[in-house]
Amino acid sequence: MLLLAPLLAAAVTAGPVCTIDDERLDELSGLVATADGYIAVNDGADQASHRKIFYLDRDCSVAKAVSYPSRPRDTEDLQLGPDGTLWVGDIGDNGNNRDTVAVWKLSPGAAKPRLYRMSYPDGAHDAEALLIGADQTPIVVTKSAGSAGIYVPQGPLRSGGTTPLRRAGEVAVPFTTTGNPFSLAGRLVITGAAGSPDGTRVVLRTYADAFEYTVTGGDVVAALTSGAPRQIALPDEPQGEAVAYTADGTALLTVSEGARPVLRRYPLPAASPSASRRSAAAAPPASTPAARAAAPASDETRPPLVAILLALLAGTGAVLATAALLRRRAGRRT
Repeated sequence: MLLLAPLLAAAVTAGPVCTIDDERLDELSGLVATADGYIAVNDGADQASHRKIFYLDRDCSVAKAVSYPSRPRDTEDLQLGPDGTLWVGDIGDNGNNRDTVAVWKLSPGAAKPRLYRMSYPDGAHDAEALLIGADQTPIVVTKSAGSAGIYVPQGPLRSGGTTPLRRAGEVAVPFTTTGNPFSLAGRLVITGAAGSPDGTRVVLRTYADAFEYTVTGGDVVAALTSGAPRQIALPDEPQGEAVAYTADGTALLTVSEGARPVLRRYPLPAASPSASRRSAAAAPPASTPAARAAAPASDETRPPLVAILLALLAGTGAVLATAALLRRRAGRRT
C-alpha cells in the first residue's frame, strides 16, 4: 500500500553542521551520533582503507578507525543499542545474490566487532535500513519499492553460525513530491533508519524524506506497521542514505554519499498530543501476537492512484539500482 500523504508533515530548515574532508569517507551509508561526535561507515567500498568503522569528532574530523576482523560485504547502516553496543548492518545486496546477510556487533570496550550471519526465509533482498529493538533484536527493513519487508531473527544470534530471519511485517512510506536526484524512484525506497536515544521514536528515510514513527511499549515493528508517520522533507540531498538522531534526540542528522559530504541537521518539531494518541491507539501492546504482524490496509486508506503507481514500481528498483551503481563507479574512476 502507498499513502499519498503523511498524516502530519513537518516543515523544517536544514543547517550544515560540518564537512567531512577525509577522502576515505566517500560512500557514507550509516551514521550515529554520540556525546562526543559521530560514528560512520561506508557501504561496499573497494578499498580496504575505506572498509572501517570511523569515529568522528564534533568537527567531522576522523579521530580513529576500527577495522573488521574479516572483509564485510556491504555495510549499509549503523545503530547504537540501549546498552551502548554498536551494530553495523552488513545487509546491502544490489544484485540480490547473497545467501546470507549479517550484522557486526561492537560491544563497549571491545577492540573488534563480531560477525553474526542471518538468512532470509524467502530469497535474497537488498536492504539499507537497520533498527535495534529495546530487547537488542536487529530489525532489517528492505529497500523494496512500494512495500518494504521487515525482518527479525527467529532466535538468538549465533557467532559462527547463521540465524534464520522471519518476515515480521511490511511498511510503505507515504508518497510525497519532495525533490531528489532520483525523482519518483527516490521517494519510494528506504535507504536508512535510526532510533531515538530514549527509544520512543524511530525514523525511516528515503532519498527524499524522513518519516518518524512513535514507538509504544518498545515495539518497533508495531510502530512501523501500524503507526502514523510524521514527514520531514530532506529535499535535494545529493544521494542521501544515512540518517541519525542527535544525541539529545531533538533533531535528525543526514549525510550523503560522495566526496566531502556535508553533515546536515534538521530540527524536529514536537509531536502533537493527538498524533501521539493516534499512534498509541494504533500500536497493539508489545506482548500480543498482533504487535508483530502487519496491519491490513483499509479501503478508506487506499488511494485511487495506487494502480497507476504500482504499474511504475516494476522498473523503479532496477532504474534506481543502476543509477546508484553508475554514480559509484563514476566516482571511483575519478
